[in-house]
Amino acid sequence: MDDTLLLLTVPAAALIVGLAAGWAVRSAAARRKLTRERDFFGLPAGSECVLVTHRDSASAHWSIPRHDALALLGLAAVVENCGAHPEVAPHDTGLQGFGARTEFCVGDPTAHRRLASHLTSLLPGVTVQPGDELGLGRGTFVIGGSTYRMEPGALEYVLLARLTAGEGGRPVFLAAGQRPVTHRAAVRHLVRNRTRLARRYGAEGQFCLLLKVVNSQAYGPDVVELVADVTKAATAPAEVRGHRAAA
Repeated sequence: MDDTLLLLTVPAAALIVGLAAGWAVRSAAARRKLTRERDFFGLPAGSECVLVTHRDSASAHWSIPRHDALALLGLAAVVENCGAHPEVAPHDTGLQGFGARTEFCVGDPTAHRRLASHLTSLLPGVTVQPGDELGLGRGTFVIGGSTYRMEPGALEYVLLARLTAGEGGRPVFLAAGQRPVTHRAAVRHLVRNRTRLARRYGAEGQFCLLLKVVNSQAYGPDVVELVADVTKAATAPAEVRGHRAAA
């Protein structure tokens, strides 16, 4: 009887130990993943961040374009998962400088004041053309001598960047696109590929990626292609670019 009980007890104990060990390993892996995610986004538990968007020009009241609102919802899920606290602010509201808290800046740089300022300060190698009197060429990107002009509904571009500057060291994430659907596409790319991006660029690394949204008229923000990592050209000071062009 004792031998039978022993034969039953030993496997049961081994099973319990194995389950406990497996749970501990999975829990440790989940904690490491969450820590890496918090480091990448600059969002320690209990920290604050700000999501900056522009107003919908078609509305008499402050409202957010649909694609931009959906992009912010995707970012809000990341913020909540990190245990941080978000604030949504319009682009033309006076905000503090960057670096004190993580900032997600989403919109069209020809209409989004905060985003335009960030491009000037942090990505001097990027020029966004305002277009002519009829609006032709509006939003065209010029990066390192290359021009990226959109074909509405067929071919559109967006910049996705993670940049660090200012006191505090918290990153600024930019989704600067030619149309609202591209902003949403950039945010989805960031959220879906955050682990790979964190692994490639590190918790303190900077990057600026040029993405292409293909046939948004049919597929919305779903078909996105990486055109190039333009970090070097986008962050090059204006005088350096001018010297190279002259050479």
